[in-house]
Amino acid sequence: MRKLSVAAFVSLDGVVQGPGGPQEDTDNGFTLGGWTVPYFDAAVGKAMEAILSDPYDLLLGRRTYEIFANHWPKLEGQDELADQFGAINKYVATRNPGYATDWQNSHVLKGDAVAAVRQLKTEEGRNLLTQGSAQLIQALFASDVVDEIHTLTFPVLLGKGKRLFGGGEAPSALRLIGSVTSPSGVTINRYGVAGAVQTGSFALE
Repeated sequence: MRKLSVAAFVSLDGVVQGPGGPQEDTDNGFTLGGWTVPYFDAAVGKAMEAILSDPYDLLLGRRTYEIFANHWPKLEGQDELADQFGAINKYVATRNPGYATDWQNSHVLKGDAVAAVRQLKTEEGRNLLTQGSAQLIQALFASDVVDEIHTLTFPVLLGKGKRLFGGGEAPSALRLIGSVTSPSGVTINRYGVAGAVQTGSFALE
């Protein structure tokens, strides 16, 4: 069975919108795109290399997929990561039944995205990795199909913007698998899903 991991660049107040550049995602008037760049030191790069070191296929929402498809194919033959992205499967979730793409090894998920992901997880193949794709990620969290969460939390407050967690997540306990803080202050955590939420009480008898 394939494992599904979510990897996210997130601000301290939970925003994931437009981490890579000013024009990456300006929905709803977002003007702070590129907020990760000043903090992207060698330790953050090493953490991303670790996330991408295990065999994986990408699972992306349409918006993030199009950002990738408009960038990475142009670097194939010049950049190791671009070649890697080109060679693996890329599954794109979209509500448009007629959606088509010409990026090699891309597959459009038909119908309900969560149902399609559940099916993918039962099949043989590389594990699934989701990046960006805030709306898709929230649907996956709500449906309890995520196995691991990699968060790279940057020391910045952004206020408004698309959030990693939208409040509809299925309750779940997590276990911390690893944690590193980069020299620039980015906290890099890896969590595994650990079953039902356990509760208790500090009330005096």
